[in-house]
Amino acid sequence: MGQGASVAPAARRGLHRRRLVQAAAAWPLAACAPAPAPLPQGGWIGAAHERGHALRQSRPPEEDQAGQAAQATPRRASVLVLGGGIAGLAAARGFARAGVDDVHLLELEDDPGGNSRGHAMAGMACPRGAHYLPQPQAPAHEVVEWLHEIGLLRHDARGTVADERHLCHAPQERLWFEGAWHEGLLPPADPGSATMAQYRRFARAVAAAPHFAIPSHRVPWSAAHDALDRQSFAAWLDGQGLSDARLRWALDYACRDDYGAGPDEVSAWAGLHYFGSRHGFHAPGDAQDPPQPVFTWPEGNAWLVRRLAQPLSGRVHGGRVVLRVREQRHGVQVLARHGRTLETWSAGTVVIALPLFVAARVLDAPPQALLQAAAATAYAPWLVANLQLEGPLRARPGVPPAWDNVRYGGAMLGYVDAMHQSLRPVTGATVLTAYAALPARARPELLAPAWAPWAERVLSELAPLHPDLRQRMQRIDLQRWGHAMAIPRPGRQASAAARAALRGGSGRVRFAHSDLAGYSIFEEAFIAGCEAAAAPCRCA
Repeated sequence: MGQGASVAPAARRGLHRRRLVQAAAAWPLAACAPAPAPLPQGGWIGAAHERGHALRQSRPPEEDQAGQAAQATPRRASVLVLGGGIAGLAAARGFARAGVDDVHLLELEDDPGGNSRGHAMAGMACPRGAHYLPQPQAPAHEVVEWLHEIGLLRHDARGTVADERHLCHAPQERLWFEGAWHEGLLPPADPGSATMAQYRRFARAVAAAPHFAIPSHRVPWSAAHDALDRQSFAAWLDGQGLSDARLRWALDYACRDDYGAGPDEVSAWAGLHYFGSRHGFHAPGDAQDPPQPVFTWPEGNAWLVRRLAQPLSGRVHGGRVVLRVREQRHGVQVLARHGRTLETWSAGTVVIALPLFVAARVLDAPPQALLQAAAATAYAPWLVANLQLEGPLRARPGVPPAWDNVRYGGAMLGYVDAMHQSLRPVTGATVLTAYAALPARARPELLAPAWAPWAERVLSELAPLHPDLRQRMQRIDLQRWGHAMAIPRPGRQASAAARAALRGGSGRVRFAHSDLAGYSIFEEAFIAGCEAAAAPCRCA
C-alpha cells in the first residue's frame, strides 16, 4: 500500500491502488467483544453494480430476433472509445492530438476515471481507488512525455526534475508493529539477526534477477523469465530458503498491494517484477540509491484523471451501458443504453477500453485472441472505505502520523491520510482511505445491499491502531469494485501471444486496457491507450 524506503522506496508500486490481505470471512467481527458504539452515517457510493450486470444477458432485450435495435437514437463519431478508465482516456487523448476533432467516449459510471476516481467528504478530497503514481522511468516514455506536458516533470541543468508540490510529503509511511509505529514498511530487524540476513539474501536475489521494466512487453522474454513465470512466488521463495516470517509478511503485503493476491497465487515473475521494475529491494540501513519519487494528491489519481478528461469536455458520455459492438463493412455500430434510452453509435474506429472479459461479451464476433486472453485473466475484487474524522486521532507510541499507515499481520493493508498531502499548517479534520483486495469467492458477499457489516470489519481492523477512531468518525463511505485488478498468476506467458495480438493495431476495432499487460497499474493502462491511437483512425 505504501511506498517507503523499507519495502521498495517510495514508488515501487504501480497503480494504483490499495488491497486487503485476506478474505472477508477472515476479518474479525468483534463477536466476543463488547457491543460497539453505533455506526455513524454512511453507505455505498459509486454506480450500482446492476448497470454492468446488464451485460450478462445473452441478447439485449431491446433487440429483435434479427439483432436490430428498436427505437434507438442515432449518433455518429469518427472515433468512439468504450470505457473511461486511464486506457480509454489516453486513447481518446491520442486521437485528439492526431487531429481527430470528433472523438467521443462512453463510460458506464457517471464520470470517467475507472479505478482512479475520486470522492469528497465534508469538502475534503479523497480517493475511491488508485492514489499515487511513481515517477516513471524511460521505457514508459509516453507517460514521461505526458507528465512533462502537464507540468509534473521538467528539464533543467540537473536533468529531469519533479514538481515537489505534487510529491508525497514526509513522513511517507509507517508500520504498526508490536504496539508502536515504526518508520517504513519492513518489520524491524536487529543488525545481526536471522531476519536481517534474509532481508539481504532477498535483496541480492532481486539484484541478480533478469531484467524487468514497465511496460513489461518492452522487455525481451528470456528463459529465466519463463522459469519464474512457471511457478508461484511462494514456491520460488521456498526454493531459495527465504522463510523468515517478517520477510514473508512484507512480500505478501507487496503482492497484495500491486496484484490483489498473495505469493501463493501470483507468479514468481510477478513477485520479482514488483521490485525489479522499480527500485529494487534494500535491507534497512544498507546503501541504496535515492528513492524513486511518488506523485500523490488528496484525491489520489483522480487529479490525473481530470487532466486527461478536461480536453474532452462535452464528448465524455457517462451512464452508458455498452450492449453490443458490431463491426461492419464501412464502420462499426455500437448499441448503448442511457437510462431507458437506446443509442446506436456509428463510428469509423472503435477502441474497446474495457476489461477483457467485458470486451469479449460485448463484441459481436470476438477474435480468438480476445477469447483466449479473457479466459486466462482472473480478477481481485476491491473494497475501499473512506472514513471522515472530525479531528486528529490520539497519538500512539512511535513515529508520527504518515501518509501511508499499515498494520503488521492485519487483514487489511492499512490506510492513507488524504489531508497529509494538504498544505494546511495545523492538524484537523481529515479523511482516512482504507483499501481491501478480496478473493473472488468474496464477490457475492461484497455485492450484498447491507453496508454496515463491511464498515464494522474495517473499524475492527483499525481499532488496535486507533482506539478512539469510532468516536472521532463522522461518516464512512464504501466503494466496491467487483473486478478491480488482474492477477498475474503462474503461466501468464501462455497467453502473451494473444494479448500481444490485441495491442495497438490499425483496424476499425482496437483494444486498450491494462489487462493487456496481465496486471493493473497506471503506466500499463496509459501506454495501452496510446498504442491503440498510434495508427490513424479508419473513416466510416
